[in-house]
Amino acid sequence: MVAGLKALGIIAAGGLLMNLITLIALAAGSLLGGALFHMLPQGLLALPPLVAASGLATGFSVFLALEQLLNWHHSHRREPRAVKPLVLLVLLGDALHNFVGGLGIASTFLINPAAGVAAWLAAAAHELPQELGDFGVLVHSGWRPAVALRWNVIAGLTFPLGGLLAWLLAGSLPLPALVVFAAGNFLYIAASDLVPEIKAQATAGQSAQCFGWFATGLLLLWILAVLET
Repeated sequence: MVAGLKALGIIAAGGLLMNLITLIALAAGSLLGGALFHMLPQGLLALPPLVAASGLATGFSVFLALEQLLNWHHSHRREPRAVKPLVLLVLLGDALHNFVGGLGIASTFLINPAAGVAAWLAAAAHELPQELGDFGVLVHSGWRPAVALRWNVIAGLTFPLGGLLAWLLAGSLPLPALVVFAAGNFLYIAASDLVPEIKAQATAGQSAQCFGWFATGLLLLWILAVLET
């Protein structure tokens, strides 16, 4: 009986992990699609190509520096002994990321509502596996689930705060520059944190499934971009 329950637990855990991996693959495709098919084209319409490319590179580089500074990885592959000292850094990094994301997505929406919706959908596809991972890190560090959930929600409130700030200061903020900056953020998260996760699958079947979900996210954002034109 006990052996049977353990086997069921292993199967359930494996299924949950695979579901999370497919979400990560979908998020990677959606983030790349949002950046390449929606946000970057909007920036190029308003900015010289070199300026837009510079904003994209800046957004990518800032998130690299943030991750290095905080030692915070969306992949959440930390050793157990290294988790506890990083709990507050995880929350701080999540809050900063959400704030910048709110600024960038709201700026995209103010320039082009359809592109803004697409960018929000791409961000939402990424946020679910990220927030699940953050929640797991907090619980693994010894926090009660209710406390971990509460602080996860508090860190997430910086997203609407960034969006509200972009809306209030729309007349004075360099909106196109913020859009390409956020596109660089999207590219960094997808390329640095999510794609390595979906590349690390052990079997050909799992790899094919992950690639299928990645391509699905990319295709959906491409279809939305085509429908906008």
